[in-house]
Amino acid sequence: MAGPDQGGVAQRLYDLLVHLFAVEPPVRLVGWDGSVAGSAEGPTLQVRSRRAVRRLLWHPGELGLARAYVTGEIDVEGDLTDAMRTLADYGSLVGRKPALTAADRRELLRTAVLLGAVGPAPKAPPEERLLSEGRPVGSRGPRGARELAAADVPDDGGLDLMSDVLGASLAYSCARWSDAGAADDLEAAQLAKLDLVCDRLGLAPGMRLLDLGCGWGSLLVHAVRHRGVEAVGLVGSADRAEVVRRRLQAINLSGRAEVRLGDVDAVDDGPYDAVAVIESMEHVAEADLVEHAARLQALLRPGGRLLIQALARRPGPAQPSPTFMTAYVMPEGPLPPVGVLVSAVEDAGLELRQVESWREHYPRTLQAWLTRVDARADAAELVGQTRLRVWRLSLALSTVGFERDRISAHQLVAVRPHADGRSGMLA
Repeated sequence: MAGPDQGGVAQRLYDLLVHLFAVEPPVRLVGWDGSVAGSAEGPTLQVRSRRAVRRLLWHPGELGLARAYVTGEIDVEGDLTDAMRTLADYGSLVGRKPALTAADRRELLRTAVLLGAVGPAPKAPPEERLLSEGRPVGSRGPRGARELAAADVPDDGGLDLMSDVLGASLAYSCARWSDAGAADDLEAAQLAKLDLVCDRLGLAPGMRLLDLGCGWGSLLVHAVRHRGVEAVGLVGSADRAEVVRRRLQAINLSGRAEVRLGDVDAVDDGPYDAVAVIESMEHVAEADLVEHAARLQALLRPGGRLLIQALARRPGPAQPSPTFMTAYVMPEGPLPPVGVLVSAVEDAGLELRQVESWREHYPRTLQAWLTRVDARADAAELVGQTRLRVWRLSLALSTVGFERDRISAHQLVAVRPHADGRSGMLA
């Protein structure tokens, strides 16, 4: 199992992992001194700096590893998602071990001393500190790895990068894949999602649509162009609002849609025939979900429909902090279970008509994005190397999370009934 450099950095780190967790890690370690140890079959982790060891000394878990990867102190050779799958299996074994004992901590410190890695705790990467500032919903600041990657993309190529990664629709949400479809046909899968959303909202010419958290306008533009609706889109970024306006101007439909800065609190011109919330509900605190759903209900006419596409976690205790997911992907707090969201919709006076899991559709979407990110040689130049690493790691880890049923995605359809109970829906 071990490489030839018995006294090198890689072997010392490998021996430490075996000592701490009594399991041989299924990885190949390469130290900054060129030493090699571990499995020839597993993913290769290059430990490029003593600083990476120091991070693990202070945070001996997922967050320490993630910070070292984000800063480039640890690198992963080959397919990042495959490596995360392997490490997830190892992590589940490691997670069964109780907290590190005093002897474990002594061994950890001894190894750090031998490797010259003892010192004060390194600062968290700037991107993590930015995400942890706790900006309110509706502000321009990024609220997770997805927003961080896309925030303030430069005019000279940034939007072109996002279009290459997300596809022509600029939809940054789960696509709807067909088993018969090509594995890499992201454009068709996103178009299928947009058509399905419009169908489930019952959109027809002349109807009023409110798109809450419209992003770069994927649903807004599609619904105005192909379903003939009048639409209002809400977005928290002036830059994104301008992009949506330009998209509408390009197809001569500016008079049919309005893009506003802000959130649902800024809407006072109801009622609407339909309200769509596509993967922006996760920024609402669980304690505020009923109040938020009630605001949406009040904006619907009787017979009007609400569609929510949302991420959710499995029921039970939330994932303990700190981890990469809680620090970078969901810094505002854990996702609610889908049952909590369902209850909030019903408590707000809406009638739930459909709940559908989209969990299997998300790994394909995430991997399509990751493949397209990696195809752009200038991605790091446009968004920054550290930000790119956050983005790539979030896509890879989220893929594994959906595959292992740790995270789910659901689409909910509800209606505001008429006073006499009529819904206007047959299904």
